[in-house]
Amino acid sequence: MDGKIIIDISAQRIEDLYDNFDKKAQFLKKDLNQELVEYIIDSVSEIDKEPFVIQFNLEVTSEKELIRRLVKSVNTFFLYMQELEAKKMQEMIRTSIILLFIGLVAVTLSVLVNEIKLVSDKIMLAVLAEGLTVAAWVSLWESLATFLIKWMPYKKKIVLYKRIANAQVQCVFSKKNNKEFCEN
Repeated sequence: MDGKIIIDISAQRIEDLYDNFDKKAQFLKKDLNQELVEYIIDSVSEIDKEPFVIQFNLEVTSEKELIRRLVKSVNTFFLYMQELEAKKMQEMIRTSIILLFIGLVAVTLSVLVNEIKLVSDKIMLAVLAEGLTVAAWVSLWESLATFLIKWMPYKKKIVLYKRIANAQVQCVFSKKNNKEFCEN
């Protein structure tokens, strides 16, 4: 299809694509089936940056409203996942900044205690100075590691979820030997 990779998903009905944890919940309030979500994520991760289409092959024809809800469900679910990852990344960066300030305060205190230690020859000041130095290095290292390394997996997931949320979604209904196509 126009050089795009097709992520093919088969089900009997549209309703089968949603979690069935609450039989009385309205259709609009149901979540996408977790296995479906994992399959889509794995498939899109595998194809890397190639263009793709999510195609649902369904045995039972559905109303246009149900098709529209399915397309919207895929879009809003992965926008929500993208938002969650962005919040996690922001929280991690916030923690990293706090650790940076703690490390800078600990380094400053360590230097001050070392200066006092030179004037006064107390063993407790030496132990305190060493402890502050170690605490400062640990705090600064964790902050630096976050800035340099730990944010990348979050960014990758955000980009992945955005690609899925913006993907073309289509439904194919099989009627014996006839096929009926429907796209977003």
